[in-house]
Amino acid sequence: MEFVIGSTNQAKVSAVHKVLQLHAPEFHLHEVKVPSGVKDQPIGDEETRQGAINRAMNAAAKFQGAIGIGLEGGVRMLEGQMYVCNWGALVLPDQTVFSAGGAQIPLPNEIADELKMGKELSAAVESYFNARGIQHSGGAMGMFTSHAVDRDALFEHVMQLLIGQFNYANQK
Repeated sequence: MEFVIGSTNQAKVSAVHKVLQLHAPEFHLHEVKVPSGVKDQPIGDEETRQGAINRAMNAAAKFQGAIGIGLEGGVRMLEGQMYVCNWGALVLPDQTVFSAGGAQIPLPNEIADELKMGKELSAAVESYFNARGIQHSGGAMGMFTSHAVDRDALFEHVMQLLIGQFNYANQK
C-alpha cells in the first residue's frame, strides 16, 4: 500500500511508520511538506482538525492512488484553561476522510498567555524550558509530562485510531 504523510517532521513520520509496520507491513511511505491551510498555531479542535485534513488531502494529491495522512497539533480552551490538542486525518484516494483526536493536557498559564499574544506553542515551550528542537522530539506533551508521553507516542495513538477506522471500514 502507498501512503503519503503531509509532513517531514520526524516525530510525526516516526509515529506513522511504527503504526504502519504493525497494520500494513507491505507499505511504502512518502514524506512531503505541504501546507495545513490553517494558522501556524491552530486554536481550537475545529481548526486543528481541519489542518490535519488539509495536510492529508494536500499530501494525497502529490501521489496518485496514495492514502494521505495529516497530523496537526494545536491548542484549545476549556473552562478558561488552555490545553494542548492534536488531530489526525487519513484520506483515501476516493476522498473518504477518517479523523481522530488524541490526548490533551492543560498548559501553564504563562504558556497560554504567550500563545494568546500570537506566539507558537513550540517557541513558547522552548523558551519556557530553555530548550531547542522540542517540536521534532518530545514536544510540549513530552515536556509537560516529564516525557511519560512524548509527541511521537501521542501521534502514534492518533495514527492507531485512524488505521483502526480504516481497517474497520474495509471489513464491512
